[in-house]
Amino acid sequence: MIKKILIAPFLLLVKIYQTVISPLTPASCRYSPTCSQYTVEALKKHGLFKGGWLATKRIFSCHPWGGSGYDPVP
Repeated sequence: MIKKILIAPFLLLVKIYQTVISPLTPASCRYSPTCSQYTVEALKKHGLFKGGWLATKRIFSCHPWGGSGYDPVP
């Protein structure tokens, strides 16, 4: 219960990004699932701290010299 309460504001921010900002920008995520979907899955599966850390690592690796391809939440 507490886990859901802690991650709810972050899930809301990601949902706002997915519905408002993402459609206005060209698709540029190098990974599957997309970085925003990965963030949602990581937060739901691992909670705020570990899930947030995984999401942060993933977002910072999404650049031309970073990885690409299928990268599921561990």
